[in-house]
Amino acid sequence: MNDTISDFLDYIILEKGLTDNTRSSYTFDLECFNNYFRNMNIKDINKQDLLDYLKYLKETKKLSSRSIERHLTTLRGFYKYLKKMNIINEDITTNIDNLKLEKHLPSVLEPEEIDKLMDIKLNNPFNIRTKAMLELMYSSGLRVSELVNLTINDIDLYNNIIIVNGKGRKERIVPIGEIAKESLSNYLSCRNVLLKKKNGNPQELFLNNHGQAITRNGFNYLLNNVLKEKGIEKKVSPHTLRHSFATHMLDNGADLRTIQELLGHSDIVTTRIYTHISKKQIQENYDKFENRGEK
Repeated sequence: MNDTISDFLDYIILEKGLTDNTRSSYTFDLECFNNYFRNMNIKDINKQDLLDYLKYLKETKKLSSRSIERHLTTLRGFYKYLKKMNIINEDITTNIDNLKLEKHLPSVLEPEEIDKLMDIKLNNPFNIRTKAMLELMYSSGLRVSELVNLTINDIDLYNNIIIVNGKGRKERIVPIGEIAKESLSNYLSCRNVLLKKKNGNPQELFLNNHGQAITRNGFNYLLNNVLKEKGIEKKVSPHTLRHSFATHMLDNGADLRTIQELLGHSDIVTTRIYTHISKKQIQENYDKFENRGEK
């Protein structure tokens, strides 16, 4: 089965335009699948075998419903490929209902918390860079991978836009807010200070203290430092800024289609989760108001 899986992974990269990160996710899922069915031919695996495998992921591997759903999505793509290549006669993933996912609404920061997070002293090039990254991520709703992969040429401050290469290498144009634009201008004016002669002249926009392109882990480290410094104890990840951007856009009257385009979602169903977050926040704010009235 190893060769078939390898061929499939090559196929999704070439034909579907998926990123290396997505390939890594698919590889992990299919390695788990291959290890479980190690002694079986792919043609001999039936639907009940697949259901037993999903049960194994839940009860033995203790995976969450969301993780199991991701495995199933990978297998659907794999079996669709197998059927297309005439390797199997039946796609056993059809008519398997989607698992009922545990509803975990993504956390968001309140506008006041965003203000607190962005209140960074601009006393050195590193702080100027950190503020520019945070402001741009929140202002434009970027994924952390999109942020760290931005190049100098992707920025157009004259027209207030950036060119973003998203999932599946899909390109989209996203506007830059005025505050983010100012922070970016400040950073660009001192970016040369971060350059190191031995590293040449990297085209990536954001650089670390070694003059190299900052990584996802590097950004996580910076974000956690700022959170600690500001005393923000809420669980915050880089994606929280993206969620906060979308939720605040919705709260301020933006329609779902606009938010979908800005976030680069291929399906508006993915974007609809922010309507649930917004409703949840309205209820929480109402409850706080009611509680104040009782004091």
